[in-house]
Amino acid sequence: MNDFGIVTEAGAIRFERLLPGPMERVWAYLTDADKRGKWLATGAVQPWVGGNVELHFRHADLSPHKEEIPEKYRQCENGASFTAEVTRCEPPSLLSHTWADGSEVTFELTAQGEGVLLVLTHRRLTPTEMLSVAGGWHTHLGILVDHLNDRTPQPFWSTHARLEAEYEPRIAASLSVP
Repeated sequence: MNDFGIVTEAGAIRFERLLPGPMERVWAYLTDADKRGKWLATGAVQPWVGGNVELHFRHADLSPHKEEIPEKYRQCENGASFTAEVTRCEPPSLLSHTWADGSEVTFELTAQGEGVLLVLTHRRLTPTEMLSVAGGWHTHLGILVDHLNDRTPQPFWSTHARLEAEYEPRIAASLSVP
């Protein structure tokens, strides 16, 4: 399985991760505020269509490795928050919700032996959003994998910067394909 996200169509990127199960455990990391806060963002989830998803990001708190925030993300120094809306919810296998910019994120979970295949698809992205979103999800998913495997999470900002640089030619190539 390739860890890099794949542009599946204009404005959509898809990631796959095989995670240690069971599904209910992984589902909790998507919907429980404290567990989700360890790898993505804290905030309550109302697990029904039309319910709210609160996302309070504190990227610098996702790892014990402290580092300076890059200048282009300095506005996130004190965190960032928004409220989204659940568009699909089928516990414990599917959760979709809007994102701050009007895009949509879908998490799909499928049991695979003792593991769980997580497929994350972010849709309705503009070309200018793709690079940051690709690096961001890749970094966040790496931190989720670390937590689920009882490892110390990687530092967020330096990992994100490295991955953005790696995604830049990949995203550019996918956007130039007719």
